[in-house]
Amino acid sequence: MLILVTGASKGIGLELVREFSEQGGCLVIAVSRNITPLLKLVREENTHSILPLKADITNPQHVKKIVQTVVALELKLDVLVNNAGHIVNKPFESITSKELSSVYATNVFAPFLLTQALLPVFNTRRAHVLNIGSMGGFQGSSKFAGLSAYSSSKMALAGLTECLAEELKGRSISVNCLALGAVQTEMLGRAFPGYKAPLQAHEMAVFIRDFALNGHRFFNGKVLPVSSTTP
Repeated sequence: MLILVTGASKGIGLELVREFSEQGGCLVIAVSRNITPLLKLVREENTHSILPLKADITNPQHVKKIVQTVVALELKLDVLVNNAGHIVNKPFESITSKELSSVYATNVFAPFLLTQALLPVFNTRRAHVLNIGSMGGFQGSSKFAGLSAYSSSKMALAGLTECLAEELKGRSISVNCLALGAVQTEMLGRAFPGYKAPLQAHEMAVFIRDFALNGHRFFNGKVLPVSSTTP
């Protein structure tokens, strides 16, 4: 089974790569701008099931590199986890156009364009695109000051999930989104300084791994909240 995870060098992404690599029968392409932690993981685990790939998913040339890597393996892609995320925590009136564009480039445009570019290499028997969203982008959830760019981008990702599920069902590709609640990560620290989350990254990674491998048997086009607290 071939799996591709973006934002794979830290937090939930790194733990998710670890979980997939221990699953057995999986090869994980772990995409990040910084692959040093991934190379360390490969050495520590002494594994051949992780392929670190240095790439910036907001760069069109790097997206081509990702596709070329999959093609070179001569394997079909079974699971794509669009995990990479970018956050800006600033009052609405202070957010610059550049900051807004940066958040949307990572959280919305990159999942859109990467999924599009990978269409020719997906497993046509059954594949799963799993977008990692946020409770901040879940309709009707509590919203927090300072996160207008981030939360609205995650709402866009949720909408994209629903659209792609309809567009790609004829290709046997299911698309779902997990709207994650609070997990103790660097990103959470930037959003809610000093807040202690009820879950660690490795705990959420176990849930995401299981859903990525099995969730598309039961769900398609769904945005599912995964949270026990507010935030």
